[in-house]
Amino acid sequence: MIKNDSNDFRLYVKAHKKRALVNKLVTERDAVAKFVSDGDYVAYDFSSLTRGPQALIREIIRQKKCYLSICAKFTLAESSLLTGAGCVEKIDVGFLGTIPYINRAVESGKVKLEEWTNGSLSLRLTAGAYGIPFIATKAGLGTDTIRHSSAVISKNPFTNENVLLLPPLNPDVGLIHVQEADIYGNARVYGPTVSALETAMASKKTIVSCERIIDTSEFRKNPSATTIPAFCVDAVVHLPFGAWPGGTQGYYELDKEHFFKMSKITDDVHMNDYLEKWVYGFSSHFELLDYIGTESLAELVKQSTIIEGYR
Repeated sequence: MIKNDSNDFRLYVKAHKKRALVNKLVTERDAVAKFVSDGDYVAYDFSSLTRGPQALIREIIRQKKCYLSICAKFTLAESSLLTGAGCVEKIDVGFLGTIPYINRAVESGKVKLEEWTNGSLSLRLTAGAYGIPFIATKAGLGTDTIRHSSAVISKNPFTNENVLLLPPLNPDVGLIHVQEADIYGNARVYGPTVSALETAMASKKTIVSCERIIDTSEFRKNPSATTIPAFCVDAVVHLPFGAWPGGTQGYYELDKEHFFKMSKITDDVHMNDYLEKWVYGFSSHFELLDYIGTESLAELVKQSTIIEGYR
């Protein structure tokens, strides 16, 4: 399950990634309909607990995208929900999470796995972003993930020590939730991050969802605070609370009660009940927010203000 043709990727970027400032602001429905196709390889950043693109994941499920492959690094709920909805057939896995449903799906053969680590998947995205044919690391040597992945053991030509060669990863679609973006795709990430920039640069198409739309002049005032440049991004979606039930640093805390509810999903019956109520039951993210209610959302904001201490 290797998306590693760096030559084809460079040609794609040259043909499709333009530096002109174009208004890319769209709804989540339009973004997913236009940029996510059946059979695509999808990567997302960060995780279910914090700053994950949960609203975009739910929209993919609503639109019943299928035969997807996904990059599951630092994941907890996304792989379970996408698999339960019948969207996914293959997973490059670093960490699948603790929801019992995904364990049973793997054991039953409902999805196919290729085993990596969180770190090696991040390195593969780095290689994909740089356009290099592989990346070398010592991380992973001595683990049994090597037997279940496309990594290759080789020799360091300078020291003759064993190194692990990882193929680059160039997803068809990258999904990233950020705190701030402008209408052109410039984006800022505050707080902990994993590979937001690498995912955006390595992906053929990138959808950014954001808590807040800010004016482009703000990026020009402080360009060093820009995490993702506009030319990497194909669509911008304004989705306040877009990481719910996860949190977003400086904006709102994880909805622990709801996450614990998700963590108890064990089989198709429970999964279907959850999807019917919390995904298919709403036509948009904003309908879901109306159902959750301003009081509950305000409490999550209050908790984050205490825990994070900045905004």
